[in-house]
Amino acid sequence: MAKKTKEELEKEIQDKVNQEKEKREKAVAEAPQKVNALKEIFDWIAVIVIAILISFVLHTFVIVNATVPTGSMETTIMAGDRVIGSRLYYLRHDPARGEIIMFDYPDDPRTLYIKRIIGLPGDHIEITGGVVYINGEALDEPYLDVVTEGEWGPYDVPEGCYFMMGDNRNASADSRFWQNTYLTRDGIVGKAVFKYWKGFERFN
Repeated sequence: MAKKTKEELEKEIQDKVNQEKEKREKAVAEAPQKVNALKEIFDWIAVIVIAILISFVLHTFVIVNATVPTGSMETTIMAGDRVIGSRLYYLRHDPARGEIIMFDYPDDPRTLYIKRIIGLPGDHIEITGGVVYINGEALDEPYLDVVTEGEWGPYDVPEGCYFMMGDNRNASADSRFWQNTYLTRDGIVGKAVFKYWKGFERFN
């Protein structure tokens, strides 16, 4: 093997020095990019975590979001409609007759129901001739598209309780059929505010 000259050895050493220098410069140049990439990843993680927390707080303490599975509230709310309710509304208001509310089903509190308040605490209710009578007076129900079939009652609503009925009177499993006839105040989850699918409609 031919012996390397002094010039060749110096050039080889210089090449290695230059290679090492280039590697260091490249590493220094790439470092900020890696830092920026990690920062962007952590920023996205923070945004996702905050969004999850906000969603949890909203759904637990502020709103109720439910899909209505049956036609018991037709034609006001159709099967498959999605409804938003306010959990905060009844912190400042008493439940009123005619309001649509979301509540824990008295016979199985794990199930969320949506119906209309018909009877208030202390009311005497009778349903006859297709008309609901509250304390002897016919109830005006402009939201109904059907005539209530059958004779029902009398019902005397206990204090702190409510008598619930669906708008589709002849196809609604409501207070008339429940084992626990009346909804208690603490079973109310929220007031239905609007439906947003299919179509948008705000409830009075």
